[in-house]
Amino acid sequence: MPKFGFRSRSHLETCSHRLQRVFERVIVDFDCSVLCGTRNEADQNAAFEEGRSNLLFPNSKHNSSPSSAVDVAPWPIDWSDIPRFRYFAGFVMGIASSMGVELRWGGDWDRDTDLRDQNFNDLVHFELVE
Repeated sequence: MPKFGFRSRSHLETCSHRLQRVFERVIVDFDCSVLCGTRNEADQNAAFEEGRSNLLFPNSKHNSSPSSAVDVAPWPIDWSDIPRFRYFAGFVMGIASSMGVELRWGGDWDRDTDLRDQNFNDLVHFELVE
């Protein structure tokens, strides 16, 4: 059975309890790695400069404590396997919905289920809708 490693658990613990509950359920059936929870100013602005985020600090949901956003990838991570990231996102979104947690995924920002109309894909990003 999959389980979070120390680094993933440390990142997840910086997130909202709702996100923690969702991903504690996800890991039971789908191995994954938590890449990022809360980001400080330097990390957020670096993510922006590197093109991994469209937002400067403090405008990202990663910038709250606890974080309202989390970056999670299916394990093992193969950045070129886009279909697997999409499959994983569908799994996560289904789990969240079944738990009554409303999420937005970085591959469908407008939540219209059309994955072709995105200007910026962040396939590891999941955030609470509030």
